[in-house]
Amino acid sequence: MTAAPGPSVTTVDYHTAGEPFRIVPEPPLEIPGASVAEKRMAAITDAKIDGLRRLLCFEPRGHADMYGGFITDPDDAGAHFGVLFWHKDGFSTACGHGTIALGTWAVESGRVPIDPSGITEVVIDVPSGRVTAAVHTDDSGRVSSVDFINVPGRLIAADVEVEVEVEVEVGADIEAGVPADIKEEASAAEAEAEAAGMIPVDLIWGGAIYACVDGDALGLQVAPENLHELIELGRSIKAGLADHPLTAHPGDDRLSGVYGTIIVNRLGTLPGGELHQRNVTIFADGQVDRSPCGSGTAARIAALHSSGELAEGQTLIHESIIGTRFRARVLSADTASGAATGAAAGAAAGRATGEDTQEDAAEDMTESGVVPIISATAHKVATCTFEVDDRDDLVPGFVLR
Repeated sequence: MTAAPGPSVTTVDYHTAGEPFRIVPEPPLEIPGASVAEKRMAAITDAKIDGLRRLLCFEPRGHADMYGGFITDPDDAGAHFGVLFWHKDGFSTACGHGTIALGTWAVESGRVPIDPSGITEVVIDVPSGRVTAAVHTDDSGRVSSVDFINVPGRLIAADVEVEVEVEVEVGADIEAGVPADIKEEASAAEAEAEAAGMIPVDLIWGGAIYACVDGDALGLQVAPENLHELIELGRSIKAGLADHPLTAHPGDDRLSGVYGTIIVNRLGTLPGGELHQRNVTIFADGQVDRSPCGSGTAARIAALHSSGELAEGQTLIHESIIGTRFRARVLSADTASGAATGAAAGAAAGRATGEDTQEDAAEDMTESGVVPIISATAHKVATCTFEVDDRDDLVPGFVLR
């Protein structure tokens, strides 16, 4: 049995666009480490810290798709606080929806005083770097929205072929309203993918590494009724990229590996000129993000900017599997490096398969890229005190998936 902490733990629970985030303002144990990145590594190997994660995430106190974070000291005085993100399978390097929830909580709880200007910057240290939640408040002081400003994102490589071990129903109906030219391209790509037994994915960085796959090309609609197929595809793609050289972070091995798979439907352009896409992110071991995924959206912005699909000044309306939306755009971009050059740009026109190309792509991950800004809302749903009965044989809990 994994160790669990003392008699009670208090949490403040939020959701961001439907995705839960359980905040532990005062974890009941010490988490060692000089930085949040070091604290994450300590938490991974510490039975008591990991036991607290399991206690709050697993059933009967949580569920297989629960998400949350332990509040920690910041790396230095430049941030208000730090956070260790966690889910059912461990501790993650980044979490955009969690950052949006944390910004809201910090202002609503009074931890960070409201700026009279109406925009309060909450600076947070996370394992992948330092991020900002710019919290907007109305005249009464209530939070109206949050702008999540992430670490720079970038396209690592495009069209990386992955062998999958699940059958995708190629030729399934594609979302109504998708432009005819996209449907035609998808039909051709479907036949190619089925014949080769391979799926092309883009590897993208937004504080974590994601594999992005074109759902339209597979005839796979991002919709609740297809959830089982989406989970199995996401898991299979992640497994197929295990130990792939392009998923090694060159500067910090703690950030290596594919965190999740983003499955995308392209829905054209809205009347206001915004690019409209729907996605679901399958992360960790089959967890489903109910929101459009904060760090995944950040990575998508970088990739769409690099390929030219997102025009200069254009906004992406990123929709989730449940229909909630994030608004995202490029805040700033360094076109001399990062996602706009090197292997990433070369891969956008072909495939990053050569050894030299892979090395160049990895080097690009450490350079300046595209800084995204993602706008959304988060809402408090509960304040909870969880208890541990020493007679309870199910501590710290269980999951069925």
